[in-house]
Amino acid sequence: MKTRPYILTIAGFDPTNGAGLTADVKTFEQLKCYGLSVCTANTIQSDTEFLKCDWIEIDIILEQIRVLMNRFSVNVVKIGIVENWITLSKIIDLVLSLNPNSRIILDPVLKSSSGFSFHENFNVNDFDEILTKIYMITPNYQEIQSLYQRKSIEETITHIQSKTNVFLKGGHNSEKLGVDYLYTIEGKTHPFNPKKGIKIYEKHGSGCVLSSAIASHIALKYPLVKSCFKGKRYIEKVLSSNKTLLGYHN
Repeated sequence: MKTRPYILTIAGFDPTNGAGLTADVKTFEQLKCYGLSVCTANTIQSDTEFLKCDWIEIDIILEQIRVLMNRFSVNVVKIGIVENWITLSKIIDLVLSLNPNSRIILDPVLKSSSGFSFHENFNVNDFDEILTKIYMITPNYQEIQSLYQRKSIEETITHIQSKTNVFLKGGHNSEKLGVDYLYTIEGKTHPFNPKKGIKIYEKHGSGCVLSSAIASHIALKYPLVKSCFKGKRYIEKVLSSNKTLLGYHN
């Protein structure tokens, strides 16, 4: 029996399991990885409504990460919602201190699909430092527009790309709907067009699942471009799995 790679998600808990750490673990499992998880927040929400977010104390988060990474060989870490950039920086620093070779994929959840906002106090210098420590960031068009409000999207992409790999999710791009782009730190651009002939439906947590699918393929040692392509094909299957806001992983 082939051994599965361990992969760690550090994210919030969504009771619907459509988003957050439970959606991540479902994705890892389907893609033949073993998912470990650390909870950053308990949320009160459904697939259409977000009422409240109770943040987990940073000391608890760090202690859980330390226990897991001391026990298991974790080379890929996916991070979702965290309380603020200072907390995120502490998480990243601990992960890298425990395994300097960790590839960290940051899915910068700035707003829930139902409108709840995170990270309202954005500090450019703090965020720039974070970018130099991670392997990839996976924003959507709405998120990348809000990261550096004094820059155009093109300027923001160039700026981030100089520090880390960028996978720009195209689900909110009205001009090229469903077209994703990978901008590598080497300066290359790779477009990923949606698969033809399939009917897709909006899904709660689709960004979480896509980022986790990419992270899974990286953990399975696929090259970055191939990991992004296969991750996109995975989320398309989830998006086409039914007409509701909660997708099936099969």
